[in-house]
Amino acid sequence: MIDNPYYTDAVHQDFELISVGRLDLEEGGVIPDLKLAVRTWGTLNEAKDNAILIPTWYSGTHQIWADAYVGEGHALDPSRYFIVCVNQIGNGLSTSPHNTDDDAISMSRFPRVRIGDDVVAQERLLREHFGIDTLALVVGGSMGAQQTYEWAVRFPAKVLRAAPIAGTAKNTPHDFLFTETLNEQIWSDPGWNGGEYASHADVVDGLTRHAHLWGTMGFSTEFWKQEKWAALGFESMDAFLSGFLEPYFTAMDPNDLLSMAWKWQRGDVSRHTGGDLAAALGRITAKTFVMPISEDMFFPVRDCAAEQALVPGSELRVIEDVHGHLGLFAVDPGFIPQVDAALAELLDTPIAR
Repeated sequence: MIDNPYYTDAVHQDFELISVGRLDLEEGGVIPDLKLAVRTWGTLNEAKDNAILIPTWYSGTHQIWADAYVGEGHALDPSRYFIVCVNQIGNGLSTSPHNTDDDAISMSRFPRVRIGDDVVAQERLLREHFGIDTLALVVGGSMGAQQTYEWAVRFPAKVLRAAPIAGTAKNTPHDFLFTETLNEQIWSDPGWNGGEYASHADVVDGLTRHAHLWGTMGFSTEFWKQEKWAALGFESMDAFLSGFLEPYFTAMDPNDLLSMAWKWQRGDVSRHTGGDLAAALGRITAKTFVMPISEDMFFPVRDCAAEQALVPGSELRVIEDVHGHLGLFAVDPGFIPQVDAALAELLDTPIAR
């Protein structure tokens, strides 16, 4: 276990660690006592039919949802819904490589975790801890979209509505390769030492290079051409890299990032149907809005639209944002209103089961 001040309630506020017990993993490993970091808003009604689940994305926690997406005046309104945000396994708040106190799975020996493992754990948490059997909506961005698809395919009877934002049901070869280049920046750091580094300072150089690659693909070519960093208060491209992206990623634990990246690379609901993606997405009964970002270079609109066409009764709702994939951080004032409008329409859509 390595102490890291980034993963504390001073930075990520108002969450509770809830044990869901032993989790047997798809890849054959075991987490003996899985603890999930959970943030909730609102009140579960007597019928327990107003619950919304938010899974988190790579590097992200519940905090971005608290800061930008959830609140009165938003579609995700705690005065109407009981909203549960579950931090994914490996993100630094839930059980992760850097914070486990079990020597058998610590640091680089942390077991391989898949998107399906997250969803199985979340279903157990909702059912056993909150008594929730049906979700009014599952909504998540990026890796949260991967989990949204997994929910809708694995537990179709439990998901009434689904909104995968800026993510795919099956990861593409290009996305796999790019994620590998992110990993390589960490692996190539001289202080890495196979993952058993002595202190966080030993791997800052690798995390800095990792951050620069996010600048390359996380933000779009239009973001850089239009110098959108200026609207965020930075004087130059270099100032934006050193003042925004570098501090964000260098604060994090590299083993946690690598654990999430392995999972991200292998996100694929078609493993439920022998590799047949159409059959897997055909299982979805939730009313689904597929919501790509127009300039996303990780998950282009064409990839998301091709999958959307395989989801019965689904609709494509493109979010226009030149920031690209990292528009998910809601840095453009026009981003959240588009998300709110789509989610409000989806939540107001009657569901007949």
